[in-house]
Amino acid sequence: MEETTIAVLILTISFVLLMMLRFPISLTLALSTLLTVLYLEIPPAVVGQRMIQGLSSYSLLTIPFFILAGHIMSEGKLALRIVNFAQLIVGGVRGGLAMVNSVACMFFGNISGSAVADVSSIGSVMIPMMKKKGYDTDYAVGVTVSSAIQGVVVPPSHNLVLYSLAAGGGVSIASLFLAGIVPGIILCLSLMATSYVFAIKRGYAKGEPVQRKDIPKIILDGIMSLATAAIILGGIFTGWFTATESGALACLYAFILTFVVYRDIPISRMWLILKKTFRTVAMVLFLIAASDAFSWLLAFLKIPSMVTDLMLSISDSPIVILLIINVLLLILGAPMDMAPLILIMTPILLPVVTHLGMDPVHFGIIMMLNLGIGLLTPPVGTVLFVGCAIGKISIAEGTKAMMPFFYVMCVVLLVLTYIPDLVMWLPNMAKD
Repeated sequence: MEETTIAVLILTISFVLLMMLRFPISLTLALSTLLTVLYLEIPPAVVGQRMIQGLSSYSLLTIPFFILAGHIMSEGKLALRIVNFAQLIVGGVRGGLAMVNSVACMFFGNISGSAVADVSSIGSVMIPMMKKKGYDTDYAVGVTVSSAIQGVVVPPSHNLVLYSLAAGGGVSIASLFLAGIVPGIILCLSLMATSYVFAIKRGYAKGEPVQRKDIPKIILDGIMSLATAAIILGGIFTGWFTATESGALACLYAFILTFVVYRDIPISRMWLILKKTFRTVAMVLFLIAASDAFSWLLAFLKIPSMVTDLMLSISDSPIVILLIINVLLLILGAPMDMAPLILIMTPILLPVVTHLGMDPVHFGIIMMLNLGIGLLTPPVGTVLFVGCAIGKISIAEGTKAMMPFFYVMCVVLLVLTYIPDLVMWLPNMAKD
């Protein structure tokens, strides 16, 4: 058997075996890479060098800044202010609280960039509120976990930064952020429409009108809360500063808003926020380092070109190939978390889609939505698990309640896949 074929088998089998033994994904990537390198008689120091090189990127600073800003805002009462602002916009229609949930998750995703943070913060406010107003608990959880997926698509998603890095840094972060705006709105409107259908079917009441005297304060609080996203996106799009610099300014603004303006929490909590941020960043950076070594080995073994040839041998139709890729990512999203899949699958699948003429920015948004949907599906289903824990229902109940929204999101995924102008309209307009 050819040496390259044996190396590919060692890499694949060791990766799958370590995953089945429930090793952390970062260690799985590093160990499977090391075992394959030892077989190929490449000096093991190369793995360490590739891991260090994977962290030698200025753009990586964007991720800890976004995570810190999200943690600061999550610790305060930002979620409640955003919920009140969303209720002012869409709360007065039948089943309005469910729509408020979707809009609030989209707004909060503009700040946190994380689906888990979305469901934790908005869910802790909205699920009890919906239960109190007569909504079924499982339905409240289903709406919340589905709406939280918007956080991985709408800018500034740190997953889009990961995709840019996994693509070799050649995909503009600003273009990815612009490309996520329209799909995020389409996803939100689709979830709201689904909520309205359920409200009619189950007889849910209209939301309570907001008191006129409270409107000015709600609007002011909403604008001030969403200004974090405006700082990040506005600065990047206008070219005043880079994504990293905008993240640093967002951290400063979040700190001032939470600890000085609103004084939601005592300054002593900042140490706990920093510890939580450092823990998250350490895991992410180690994962990026291990993934870079793994991706280097994939390229060394020419696996991406093998996958491209394999898929093109199945069909030369872009419609069929893109459908296969979407189904593959949906399947992989069930047992694996989002970040490692971005780092592993991007260097494998990006050559395939670029061969078909697909823009890397378009593919990035498709991958984010696809893998975001995977956060709802067991056995991993991080977002689903958090939502069920908040609502105090079983995973089976949460899964059943989430399924109608799951189908709607799959339809949105296909629409965005086959109508690229919906994704690329804003990035293309910015180039002109």
